Amino acid sequence: MVSKVILITGASSGIGFNTAKMLAEQGHKVYGAARRVENIEPLSPLGVTAIRMDVTDQASMEAGVKAVIEAEGRIDVLINNAGYGYFGAIENVAMEDARRQIEVNVFGLAALTKLVIPYMRVQRSGRIINIASVAGKTVFQFGGWYHVSKYSVEALSDALRIELKPFGIDVCIIEPGAIKTDWGIIAADHLVESSRGTAYEKTADEQADTMRKAYTGNFISSPQVISRAISRAVNSSKPKTRYRTGFGSHTAVLAHHILPDRWWDAMMRGLF
Repeated sequence: MVSKVILITGASSGIGFNTAKMLAEQGHKVYGAARRVENIEPLSPLGVTAIRMDVTDQASMEAGVKAVIEAEGRIDVLINNAGYGYFGAIENVAMEDARRQIEVNVFGLAALTKLVIPYMRVQRSGRIINIASVAGKTVFQFGGWYHVSKYSVEALSDALRIELKPFGIDVCIIEPGAIKTDWGIIAADHLVESSRGTAYEKTADEQADTMRKAYTGNFISSPQVISRAISRAVNSSKPKTRYRTGFGSHTAVLAHHILPDRWWDAMMRGLF
């Protein structure tokens, strides 16, 4: 296996932390970016270098990319993993919160990618791996703004793949299903917060309770499942354009595709 220089965002927890660990153990030179760099320090014995970065802060992204280039002279793989979910009815989520979610999940991803592309183009090689979601293929109740962000990641990635192929740069999308991380708990907390005192409160509280039970239970997939998919995308000589994996990922997308809209809508309303 050829060692690659890898920059991964959101490396302080969950999928990002597990992926940074796995790739470092494989012999790659990994730079883990996050706001809470102290959470990445346990990986330093494996050679993971922590970089303080906020994907909503252009200056911190520029500084992070510059640090990697100055140390290594190249970036072979960019893994855009940073993101979060703010759930709530479209009517209830404050526009400030909606904008922040899209800023982190879409514009932050795009801005960092734009910084890395020129170096990959000079190298005539590179790989950009964007963590999307089955939420970019389906729509669940109260996830509207999160779905907007993930549908956007899908479209952005497809456009990048077409544009960058002539320069030897591959673009891959990872589409996780339900994964046992803090993401679901945070999204449930946001759902309760945004619904308090509104017409949606009772239904939202019930859904949030279901989400908490699911994301603390044992039947959904572990982060390692997604880390293995990312590893395949990093190490393959001919990577797939999409890697869909994790609990319910294939079933949800298939059902959304084949069911009439009204059937899907009714199923979503009754699911929680």
